[in-house]
Amino acid sequence: MALWGGRFAAGSSNMFRQVNDSLPFDQAMAAQDMEGSIVWSRALAKAGVLTAEEQQQLESALSELKAQAEAGEIDFGASGEEDIHSFVEAALIEKLGDVGRKLHTGRSRNDQVATDFRLWCRTHIESLKTDVLGVIRSLLNTASRHQQAIIPGYTHLQRAQPIRFPHWCLAYVEMFKRDLSRLEDLHARMNQCPLGSGALAGTTYPVDRHEIASQLGFTSPCLNSLDAVSDRDFVLELLFTASTSMMHLSRLAEDLIFYNSGEAGFLQLGDSVTSGSSLMPQKKNPDALELLRGKCGRVFGHLQALLVTMKGLPLAYNKDMQEDKEGAFDAVNQWHCCLCIASEVLDTLALNEERCRVAAAQGYSNATELADYLVGKGIPFRTAHDISGQIVLLAIENNAAIEELSLAQLQSVCADITDDVYPVLQLEFGVDKRNILGGTSAETVTKALYQELENLDKLG
Repeated sequence: MALWGGRFAAGSSNMFRQVNDSLPFDQAMAAQDMEGSIVWSRALAKAGVLTAEEQQQLESALSELKAQAEAGEIDFGASGEEDIHSFVEAALIEKLGDVGRKLHTGRSRNDQVATDFRLWCRTHIESLKTDVLGVIRSLLNTASRHQQAIIPGYTHLQRAQPIRFPHWCLAYVEMFKRDLSRLEDLHARMNQCPLGSGALAGTTYPVDRHEIASQLGFTSPCLNSLDAVSDRDFVLELLFTASTSMMHLSRLAEDLIFYNSGEAGFLQLGDSVTSGSSLMPQKKNPDALELLRGKCGRVFGHLQALLVTMKGLPLAYNKDMQEDKEGAFDAVNQWHCCLCIASEVLDTLALNEERCRVAAAQGYSNATELADYLVGKGIPFRTAHDISGQIVLLAIENNAAIEELSLAQLQSVCADITDDVYPVLQLEFGVDKRNILGGTSAETVTKALYQELENLDKLG
């Protein structure tokens, strides 16, 4: 029987139940629902609603049910209950009779589900932090394997300036560190307990909401009952964090797909994260990376869907808000899987350092060094920039690299150039000259790499 059945003379239609019942998906919060119910039973006992014996009966039955749920021993699909809350209550009534009917005193499914969902999100925030740290560790380990490698740096997908490969890895480390900080910020902001807020106006029973919050691991209770039952900012923030991190994963995937292509040939992906073609036997496709890129849009969609759902809702709870869970459950699962596969991709890739070096030296990427060299000769930068551009044209006309031009050819454009220009035009010179915080020199990159490894070890 539905928890609200007394008011109704007839039952729900099959079609209504199909759209209304949430047990097929909110069973994911079974453990959290029972955890909250145990604490609520204690609060009711202290408020004089339950005897000590009744509370112990409820807690024992709930603990047993929670253990069965966590062990996968409950067949929720065989139940005809509407949601996880009615499932738990029905199980208690079946086991304890009228004692089971007392548990919901002073409580609404509105504050109950808000509490369950916060507990669920909090649990997954911790596991997701571990996943993000795993990607950071894989990036740092990949960088450590190729500390001296130089690759082309790109803007507009055109070769721009050479960089060290660990510098590229550390750029993504910065992105995932921000994802980690967003999860930590979300945990701090959402760690308030709605339980005791009732349907929307609080409860008439003298429960200690501070103690309830403390027992459930929350920092404090929610301060406004209307907001407590209708707030889903914490879900939106989780979906935004997931979306931002998936965007980072998608950018990482795009870089690696290009680096793995025959046109670039900078790296090879491991067999465990690639697949072949049913027609072309030579193919080795970067499917894992393409799926990372593709699933990004799926997670974005869940964020947009909940934003649209919430934008027009009046206070307090509305059944529209039941749409908050399936998207969040799927987004968290997809994000978790993508973080794990990204780590595997990074752990199995092999960099072709020589091919990278050749490519980094191409595309006239030392033209900026030439301009800086001319500045050192007293020429204003804008003039030096123009001269360097003219020399690039000269090199193109001669089908040569800048450093392959003779001194006479260089001086035909600018008489201030002398033979001390040739060391400046070498690949390592421009990379290592950028010996500044955040730069690409071997010294700077190595220092940054080991600092990040040290910080990661401190985090766990």
